[in-house]
Amino acid sequence: MADSVSEAPVVNITGNDTAVNATAKIPATPEGMAVAYGSLLLMAIFPIFVGAFRSVKYHKDQKESGEKPETMTGKDAAMFPVIASCTLFGIYLVFQIFSKDYINLLLTFYFFLLGVMALAHIGTPIISKFIPPSFPNMDYHLIFTQGKEEKKEELLNYMFDRKDIVSLVICGLIGIWYLVKKHWIANNLFGLAFAINGVELLSLNKVSTGCILLGGLFVYDIFWVFGTNVMVTVAKSFEAPIKLVFPQDLLQKGLEANNFAMLGLGDIVIPGIFIALLLRFDISQKKESRTYFYASFAAYFLGLVMTIFVMHFFKHAQPALLYLVPACLGIPIALALLKGEVKAMFNYEDHSEEKTEDEKKEVKEKEEKKKEK
Repeated sequence: MADSVSEAPVVNITGNDTAVNATAKIPATPEGMAVAYGSLLLMAIFPIFVGAFRSVKYHKDQKESGEKPETMTGKDAAMFPVIASCTLFGIYLVFQIFSKDYINLLLTFYFFLLGVMALAHIGTPIISKFIPPSFPNMDYHLIFTQGKEEKKEELLNYMFDRKDIVSLVICGLIGIWYLVKKHWIANNLFGLAFAINGVELLSLNKVSTGCILLGGLFVYDIFWVFGTNVMVTVAKSFEAPIKLVFPQDLLQKGLEANNFAMLGLGDIVIPGIFIALLLRFDISQKKESRTYFYASFAAYFLGLVMTIFVMHFFKHAQPALLYLVPACLGIPIALALLKGEVKAMFNYEDHSEEKTEDEKKEVKEKEEKKKEK
């Protein structure tokens, strides 16, 4: 789930040492590695930045609608590394027992559907802006219920228009490209969409829960990367857009390059949802500055740079959370200590069960108006 891997360059040379097999991987040059690692850095910080600000709007909409969000509790956070370990080892065993080709064929179709929906969720507002005003738009309302009229249960209530359909078709074409070619650009488009959606929609309600989650995954990542070959084997065998990849031989082979450096989406989404929580904490302070968000964002960037540096120096896959977790937890907490806001940070909740005095007053006024009517 959370590993940073650079595939070792392999060149297949014939007996006379003069011809190179057509499927060989060209060894990475310093320039090629710089381009690959720099691109991975940019692709990692982009979904965190975008997803964090989208999460603010998402949580605001939830509060306004009165919808109770699904948030991770401290117990959930403590159990997550255990569940993730069982899942990871289960996938590893499946790859050992069954043909990798058949498994990846099933995964391809599954992630095709998920990827198209994730990409459409992100891309629809952007694509709609490019559709001319003269476009014959029309609204649709899809309702699916179960049971008779007096005991009717609503299973689906979805509103969309023709612009949404156009967006879905465009995203579907990208999905077909991924389905047929498995091209690394299509993989990254899906991966970025998954990462942005993850940071936006997955919710940590409290900083203490984030500390438990990141602390547990810190141990999880170190064990499965350094203690066994399970993480690296799964990362290289699992042909699905659950990682961002960038070729180190792009300068030599162009878009057909195939010697990839890769970064698992877990290394983006898990720290990302914590950084998004700190952004919402900043906003709750009703200050102009976004101190904790930018501090944790910079910490993430420096942690990822350290991961890549150590990986390049030791020529071995690194557990990225080994470097990301101390940075993303340590710097914001140290900043809170300096500012004397540790208690405020750890007391903050996105959706507190207890209503504020203003909220209680507002509810009381509504109840009184109802009685008057």
